[in-house]
This record gives sequence, C-alpha cells and structure tokens, in this order.
Amino acid sequence: MTGFCFFPRDEYESRLANVRNTMMERELDLCLFTSPENIYYLIGLDHQGYFGPHVLLVPLDGEMIVFARAHESTTIHRQVGNARFQGYSDTEQPGSVIAGTLKKMGLERARVGIQKSSLYLPPTIVESLLDALPAAQWGDASGIVETCRMIKSPRELDYVRRAAAISDKMINAAIEACGEGVSEKDIAADASDVMIRAGGEPPGFGPFVRSGERLPYEHELWSDRRLCRGDQVILEMSACQGRYHAPMGRLLYVGEAPDGTAEVEGICLEAQQKMIDFIRSGVTGAEVYRAWQEVVDLAGLSHYRRHHCGYHIGIAFPPSWTGGIGVASLHPESDTVLQAGMVFHLMSWLLGCGRGDYFVSDTVMVSENGCEALTTSPRALRIV
Repeated sequence: MTGFCFFPRDEYESRLANVRNTMMERELDLCLFTSPENIYYLIGLDHQGYFGPHVLLVPLDGEMIVFARAHESTTIHRQVGNARFQGYSDTEQPGSVIAGTLKKMGLERARVGIQKSSLYLPPTIVESLLDALPAAQWGDASGIVETCRMIKSPRELDYVRRAAAISDKMINAAIEACGEGVSEKDIAADASDVMIRAGGEPPGFGPFVRSGERLPYEHELWSDRRLCRGDQVILEMSACQGRYHAPMGRLLYVGEAPDGTAEVEGICLEAQQKMIDFIRSGVTGAEVYRAWQEVVDLAGLSHYRRHHCGYHIGIAFPPSWTGGIGVASLHPESDTVLQAGMVFHLMSWLLGCGRGDYFVSDTVMVSENGCEALTTSPRALRIV
C-alpha cells in the first residue's frame, strides 16, 4: 500500500480514534460504513467507482478492510494506506463476501453497526448479511462518522478555502457571461471552464443556472433557454478541492429589474450579514435562523418563512454537495450547537415574498471569535 493522497497518516489516525471512541460508547464491536463521504474521511479513497458498492469494515481494534469490486484494486492500492483491500467479482454478492470475512475473523456473534442512513447501501447486501450471520447483534452506525466530520481540522479548512477561491472565480465568470440572448448552457460552460482551469475537481453537483420561468425549479441544472430582457437569473455553484466544497449563489437581472427590487435586495443582504455577524461558537442552528427571520419580520414580511437558512458542508460526492443523505441544516428547530471549525452554506432567500425577489448565498466558517465568509464575490444587485 502507498496511499495518503490528501492528508498525512496522523490525521487519519486521529479520525479513526474519534470514530472508535463513539463506537465504544454505542457498544459496537465493528461498523460497516457505506457512504463515499465517510469512507473517504477514514481512508482517503477518491474516485468515480462508488457506483459499485463499497463497504468499509472498521473494527474496534486491528486493521480496517475496504470491500469493493475487484476491478478497483489498482486505484485503492495507490490511494489507500491504512486499510486492507478485499475485492469481490461481478458474479459475487458483496454481502456474502463480507459475511464470509466476518466468519473467518470469528465475529459471527459480534455487535455490528451498519450505516443505515446511506444512499449507497443496497438492500441485497443487508439481506445477505442478516441471512449469513443470524447470531450477530445488529445496530445502526449512522451519524458516527458524520458527527466527526462536522468539525474540520486546519488542513481540511485549507481545502475549503481553496475551493471557495475557485467558486468566486466561477460565479464571476458566470455573471460576465450573462446577457440578453445568451443561453443557460453557455453560462454553465464558462463557469465550468474557469473551474477546471483554476484547478477545481468534479463537484458533487451543479453548476445551477436557471432563468425566467425556470427560476423555481430546484435542483435543475441548465437548459438551452436563452436569457430575455427582464429575466431573473439564479446562479448557484461550487468548486471542489480534495472533495471539499464551497458553494455560493447570486441572483441577477437581465437588462432591468422590477420596481421594488432594490428594497428586497437590501432586506436580503441585511439578513445575510446579520447571520454572519451573529454566528459564533456556542449558538444553535435555530438561533441563527431566528437572526435571519428577525430582519425579514421587521421589514414587514413576517408571513414569509423558509425551511432553513443554510446547511453544513464539506466532503461530498455526487449526487450532491451536502455530504450524504439529507442535510444538516440551520432550521427553526435546529438544536445543533455551532463549534469552531464547522462550515456552512449560508443562504438568504426572498423569492415569491410579494415585494420582489433576491437571493445570495456564501460559504462561511465558524471560528472561536465569530464567523468568516470564505466566498467574497460582491453580493449587491447586478443588472447585465
């Protein structure tokens, strides 16, 4: 094994120690992790082969074992330096191979945690394990690694900063490309070109470019639609460095903006800045949301509510940049306590509020003394 493309061995050892401490608290002898983000966090495997099931076996002590298609052996041996590779052929059921390994290790009756909250855990694997190991005690390993991932080390934050610098270049290129008659796909192409040439890696998803009647279509990317005078255009995108993301978004207008836009822009920007000024170690996600909502309420828009005003980000693989199934968001009932080293995609939306439309979002980092915006492109209204 060679391995350790992104972080030194001591960082992986620290991560593993933290995960094992939580495993002991949950009284688990071993865990089976299946999401790319969690596997990458523990062993550094970064490739596009996760379409085939990967399972990382983490025992309380001893070596980790990564199960994947035998075809992935060369990549895994090059990238991974702290886990043994065990391949399965395309004619084998991965769950049966894993069960056979556990039997050889004498773990038929072990207390096994499975990462149930995962887009990458086929029911066939679970069924094979349950059938082959009826005496094992099965538990849920969801959240063990995810919790560790939320607070980032200085090396991780360096990757986020690098991604943010490229995200700024992407959004600026997209804005420069916008204009009457320009297609959404050409705007996306310019942003992607800048991202790649600036050293960006394939992001979890995006870039999102939506205009006119396509504005409300969440999570659609770009189309052949050409911009028309008076259109609103949402640009939302993220660069990626070492699998760490730094999303940001801006809304602009083509040719002219409707009456009242400047007022709504001011509310939106004030609310975004209030959150940035408010965020610090020790506050809860719900308190951050209330800081945003208070600005909106005082502006006479107390009827307007959003499902959240941001969410945790960091390591991510397709199909998203949120870092796995679902989102850990800053919503009105969030009891998440913010800590130094956490990173969020912070969002201030006023769309369909009745007085106009505006939107900005940025990647921000929680520090001991407050909050730092890592994406820095101007947030003010742009008419192109």
